[in-house]
Amino acid sequence: MILPIVAYGDPVLRKEGQDITADYPELDTLISNMFETMYNAQGVGLAAPQIGLPIRLFIIDATPFADDEDLSEEEQAALKDFKKVFINARILEENGTPWTFNEGCLSIPDIREDVSRKEIVRLEYFDEHFTRHEEEFSGLAARVIQHEYDHIDGILFTDKLSSLRKRLLKGKLANISKGKVRVDYKMRFPAAKKAR
Repeated sequence: MILPIVAYGDPVLRKEGQDITADYPELDTLISNMFETMYNAQGVGLAAPQIGLPIRLFIIDATPFADDEDLSEEEQAALKDFKKVFINARILEENGTPWTFNEGCLSIPDIREDVSRKEIVRLEYFDEHFTRHEEEFSGLAARVIQHEYDHIDGILFTDKLSSLRKRLLKGKLANISKGKVRVDYKMRFPAAKKAR
């Protein structure tokens, strides 16, 4: 089932997500719905707060990046079939030289900005079977993970911009929360009367 994606301005996007247990109600269905919602919106990641749930769960399918000709063959191979579920994730370490990449967010349509992040991230998490993992990721995979991880901590990519950029985007962000933006996927706008 395709779920509405919560737009910028909704308080749930600012909440720190809570850990969940293996007996979380209908977890398999939730994960399946999140993937369907993400694919419908042509995203590569989606966090539970973006569908209104303040829990520590996010999904990623970075496979579309595997076709990026600007990446090395090694990076392309790493992203091929990079589809994962992250439950109760905790970043253990971020390393490497910070690098800038143009990011967007399904909750903040029509805004893309350059964001600087470290190139390597090591984290522990549970997969959809509640098997614990401790892994290191680098490059675009690390970046997508860091972006989605921020969501479960109540952080948006726009928080990482300079105060000048934030001021310049203030009007656009206000319009997004009111639903004054064109999107081709289902959204819920906090300052609008109904989802569309």
